Amino acid sequence: MKQRVRAILITPAGTTLLMKRVRPGTDPYWVVVGGGVEDSDASPEDALLREIREEIAGDADLVRPFHQLQNPAGEKEYFYLARIATWNFADRTGPEFERTDRGEYILEEVPLTAEAIAGLNLMPPEISSVLRDAIARGELAGL
Repeated sequence: MKQRVRAILITPAGTTLLMKRVRPGTDPYWVVVGGGVEDSDASPEDALLREIREEIAGDADLVRPFHQLQNPAGEKEYFYLARIATWNFADRTGPEFERTDRGEYILEEVPLTAEAIAGLNLMPPEISSVLRDAIARGELAGL
């Protein structure tokens, strides 16, 4: 079974970086940066740092595990909290960006508030709820 890793990326400005997906025939939605763990990755954490480098040319510091879930495809998804200070979306390199049939990938900096997160079609819906609850409890303050 494939494992996926994702990072709730918190910027120095107290915002989070999310990927907006625009695909033909589908309403836009947002996802947390990350992807699949490959056999060549030394660990899930190494896979996540690789994905962050590929998808946003960013350098992040993983803070701690945040949440895990099983997606509809039966894959385990592991979410981490991470701090990120530098990124350059223009320098992204993942294979998904080379395919024109996959629609658009747009990196957005979103306020890390329950209201801002609730206003997005963040997928999967479970992570939207978990993230909003953590914000409301003050768990992300000071990261």
